[in-house]
Amino acid sequence: MDIPRALVITGIAVVSYLLIQAWQQDYMAPTTPVTQQQAPANAGPSGDEDSAHPLPEPDVANDSGVPDTGGEQPQAPATADTPANPGQRIQVNTDVLNLEINPVGGDIVRVALPKYPRHADTPDQPFVLLENDQARTYVAQSGLVGRNGTDTKDGRPTWQASQSSYQLSDGDKELNVDLTLSQADGVQIIKRYTFERGSYLVRVSHIVRNNSGETWQGALYGQIKRDGSDDPGKSSQGIIPMPTYLGAAYWSADKPYNKLPFDDIQEEPLKLTQDGGWIAMLQHYFVSAWVPDAQGRYTYSTLYRQNRNEYLLRFVGANQEVAPGEEKVFYAEFYTGPKIQDNLGAISPGLNMTVDYGWLWFIAQPIFHVLVFLQSGELDLFGLDMDLGMGVGNWGVAIILLTFIIKMLFFKLSATSYRSMAKMRKVAPEMQRIKEEYKSDRQKQQQETMKLFQREKINPLGGCLPMIVQMPVFISLYYVLLESVELRQAPFFLWINDLSVMDPYFVLPILMGASMFLQTRLNPTPADPTQAQVMKWMPLVFSVFMLWFPAGLVLYWLTNNLLSIGQQYVITRKIESES
Repeated sequence: MDIPRALVITGIAVVSYLLIQAWQQDYMAPTTPVTQQQAPANAGPSGDEDSAHPLPEPDVANDSGVPDTGGEQPQAPATADTPANPGQRIQVNTDVLNLEINPVGGDIVRVALPKYPRHADTPDQPFVLLENDQARTYVAQSGLVGRNGTDTKDGRPTWQASQSSYQLSDGDKELNVDLTLSQADGVQIIKRYTFERGSYLVRVSHIVRNNSGETWQGALYGQIKRDGSDDPGKSSQGIIPMPTYLGAAYWSADKPYNKLPFDDIQEEPLKLTQDGGWIAMLQHYFVSAWVPDAQGRYTYSTLYRQNRNEYLLRFVGANQEVAPGEEKVFYAEFYTGPKIQDNLGAISPGLNMTVDYGWLWFIAQPIFHVLVFLQSGELDLFGLDMDLGMGVGNWGVAIILLTFIIKMLFFKLSATSYRSMAKMRKVAPEMQRIKEEYKSDRQKQQQETMKLFQREKINPLGGCLPMIVQMPVFISLYYVLLESVELRQAPFFLWINDLSVMDPYFVLPILMGASMFLQTRLNPTPADPTQAQVMKWMPLVFSVFMLWFPAGLVLYWLTNNLLSIGQQYVITRKIESES
């Protein structure tokens, strides 16, 4: 007779264990520096590579952080067209990006996102994704390496720009920022950044104009350099802040999404040669990624620089030649912004998986799309693309409506569970009599109890299995609320101005605990005193557990509890009246 409640307790314990284990595996990777080991020669197949233009070796054996091709040093050193101030950064502003470029190397050294405030109560302070200062190093670098490349182990070139600031004007759809460089032999190189309105994707082109009398040779590379500092977007609320993943990820032909935590980079650096692909640095809600031309072949690698506590994620393309009098464009794309699934999926296969919904992604994805549909009226799921033109416009209301939908899907299953509980409550006095009558004969007690179940058509597992079946939905919704940038700083009503973080006044967790207490009053009292005490304290334990959960998740649980109470009350009263 104690089987249902034992299974409920076991199910809750298992789910809690899986959640904690998922946190540890996905988000709690240690970042303590360890001794760097040599990466194994794990390049991809080489039989189909162009032997005349092999991929440069991306290993770094210098302090500049520039890929060392292992070949000849550049024969045509770069010279400045006009005197430049290396300390003066080039400002670039679009409708979605506030960006700074360092003329030395032509690197992106700061990216602020005006559409995403750092805090909900300071909308005029944009979230800073990339920066290079005393507090943090997180930059995007690119250049040309090889025999005639611009970047060498001895240093980076200083690029020139026609102005110190650029602005995407109203009405313009595109903005080009050209940095120029002249090499001593007459080769002119333009490093062009192309920005589009409303886009976080930046096209980075290196245009080589060979005005010399000799063949120019070099290869394109791009890399992300980040130190081991914490995620600035990580929530610090509560005693137990919500954990988030901070680390690298990359695409491979056999697996579209591969996580690469910092400690893995330290212990066994990546080295992979393949066609197309991408490599990215992930943090909570945001991502930066290099996406080279899908038609090219590249070597992807990582490196941990222990003396600086820096992590390098890079790609290096194949050596290419530019004949005298000709022009060639080397290009790649760099994404720096929020993890918006539709946008990322359109850029490169697998990039949308950086929105990591965990091992229950196949449940979480439909939940996310239905939630978006309820909020905005737009639906893109299983090839179905529709737009009603309007939704409820509030993510909290959308969560409540989603709860109704999920409740309807599980209505029959829940009804079976509540009928079983109601019948158990009905026969509770008889079960107590059997326990007292056969208290010295445990086997006889169980036999009589099973006879009672058969006579009353009670399934002892019917009360708990439906609840266990619904647990994956709860876990999936947890990942949706934790990972979806669309819900970042999403307000509900009154004091709830961000559904993705904890309720600042703990009102929702307390109400959720009260609703759980009401549910326990509708359930049959366990005959075993120990189990009775466990069930009695369960609402309080869960309330404490939920104090630091996202308010949106607690809102879902509270709404689900209230609907369940109504359904269970009606079924219980109906069965009691029939008796």
